[in-house]
Amino acid sequence: QVQLVESGGGLVQPGGSLRLSCAASGSPFSIDVMGWYRQAPGKVRQLVADIGSGGNTNYADSVKGRFTISRDNAKNTVFLQMNSLKPEDTAVYYCNARRSRFPFSDYWGQGTQVTVPS
Repeated sequence: QVQLVESGGGLVQPGGSLRLSCAASGSPFSIDVMGWYRQAPGKVRQLVADIGSGGNTNYADSVKGRFTISRDNAKNTVFLQMNSLKPEDTAVYYCNARRSRFPFSDYWGQGTQVTVPS
């Protein structure tokens, strides 16, 4: 029903910045929460940040003050501005979109690699 297309990943030196984008298509009207998760090799996938349709945001403690999530409802797109990047930010970043009311639904993007060398 919903397809998520991510872009913006890459290799950045410590202290640098990246901006990730994720565009939803298909039936985006069914989605109310969008967010970003990340997963490093050998580790579980963890929430980075999410944002509701009304603008409410949540951030992992490890990225507070450095990352900012935002969305453009007209374009059905969510962004993650990442500043002051650290080697521990290296991971595959996945876009997530979900419907938090019945009938529930959950969608994932293909993932985009972010690498910050030490």
